Amino acid sequence: MTGAAAGQRVAIFGATSGIAIATARRLADQRARIVLIGRDREATEALTGDLRVRGAAAVQSLEADFTQVETLQDIVARAWGVFSGLDVALIAYGSLPDQQQVDADATLLASAICLNFTSPAFVAQHLAARFEAAGSGTIAVITSVAGDRGRKSNYLYGAAKGGLQRFLQGLRHRLHAAGVQVLDIRPGFVRTRMTAHLAQTGPLWATPDHVAADIVRAVARRRAVLYTPGFWRIIMAIVRALPRPIFHRTSL
Repeated sequence: MTGAAAGQRVAIFGATSGIAIATARRLADQRARIVLIGRDREATEALTGDLRVRGAAAVQSLEADFTQVETLQDIVARAWGVFSGLDVALIAYGSLPDQQQVDADATLLASAICLNFTSPAFVAQHLAARFEAAGSGTIAVITSVAGDRGRKSNYLYGAAKGGLQRFLQGLRHRLHAAGVQVLDIRPGFVRTRMTAHLAQTGPLWATPDHVAADIVRAVARRRAVLYTPGFWRIIMAIVRALPRPIFHRTSL
C-alpha cells in the first residue's frame, strides 16, 4: 500500500482496535477509500470523521457484532458492496482473556475461542470467495506471536491464534493460484486497550503506529507472515526451539 494506496478500497473489521485505528490513519494519509466495521457505533463514527479530516478519499462505516457468526456472511457482503469491491481487507479484532478465568468458566472459554479464532476465520472464509473471483486483493489478519507455541500463561489465547495461523496457511495455499495475498500478522506486545492491564513497559513493547507501519509495508510487499516488531521472529524461533524439559522449567 505504500505509495500506491490512493483510491484503494480497504475494509477494516474491528475498526476501533488500537492497531486498526493506527493503520486506518496511515491509509487515510494515502487517500485510500475505507469502510470501517465495528461494534461500537459511536467510536466508529468518530473515527470516520477523523479519517475524513486526515485526507481519506472516502470513508463509510458499518455496525457489526463479531460474536454473532451467523451474521458475518451478510456483514462481509455489505462491506464488499460499499465501494463495489475491495482491494484489501484487514481483520483486526480479538480479545486477551485471563487464563485462570477461562480455566474456571466454560462459557468464557467458548466466547474467547469464538472471538479469537472462529469469527475471524469465518470473515476470512467469506472474503476468500469474493477475492478469488476477482483474481486479486489482500486478506490480512492479525493473529499473535502467542500462537507460535502454547504457554501456561495464555494457552487458550495462544491455541486460538495458533489455529487461526494454520487456517490462514491453508487459505493462502488455496488462493495462491488466484493471485490473492493472505497476510498473517503476528504482533508481540503492543500498547493498546487490550493489554492495558499489563505493565506495558520495557523494550519488547511497541506502539500501535509502529505495528501499523509494518502492516502497510507488508501488504505492499505481498508478504505472507509478518512478525512485528521484527525482533519477534528471532524471539519466537528461540521459544519454539527450546527442548520440552527446558521449556517446562520456564515461567513463560
